Amino acid sequence: MPRFLPTTRHGLVDRVIRHVLTTHTYTVIAIDGADAAEPVAFADRVAAALHDTGRSAAVVSVHDYVRPAALRMEFGRTDEMSYRTAWFDFAALRREVVDALRDHGRWLPALWDEASDRSARATIRTAPPETTIVIAGPMLSGRQLDADLTVRLDMSEAALRRGTPPEAEWTIPALLRHDRENPYTPTFFVRWDHSDRPALRVDEDSVG
Repeated sequence: MPRFLPTTRHGLVDRVIRHVLTTHTYTVIAIDGADAAEPVAFADRVAAALHDTGRSAAVVSVHDYVRPAALRMEFGRTDEMSYRTAWFDFAALRREVVDALRDHGRWLPALWDEASDRSARATIRTAPPETTIVIAGPMLSGRQLDADLTVRLDMSEAALRRGTPPEAEWTIPALLRHDRENPYTPTFFVRWDHSDRPALRVDEDSVG
């Protein structure tokens, strides 16, 4: 029976990198969380901790793999279904980051600039041995990203509403529906309503 243990952001990072340091190949980590959970900020902590061990690591934000505005907003700027199904180019993320890393030892850090609505013009990067790529953003479950390790920063609806700016509140129903329709068991499931006081779900026989 799972239960939740209080922890810290540093403690969570330590658990994640301990998993990575047991491998000797390319690794992909997925940090799954709504923008209100600031998954990229947590991903940056993981990458920094890996750098401190001498490992190569980099962060890829899902928001750098959006589709052009003409496709994302074809049915309006606040269409809930579009946000779930057409906003982010998960196929390109799998192709240009996950598969490219594992098959060719390289990866593309960004595809499309969301602010300017133009190509990101990013340069393909070569990955040294044992490189870890940390993909971070919302609605990663059910996207066939085939990550080696997943961290779910889970927020209740109330916490989402507290942490989401008014202009983005229309995304909350989409986030909640996606989670309901795509249940999964991440490597680390974290209650993240208060990011300074996270709680980690653990099995009774895995405590410690």
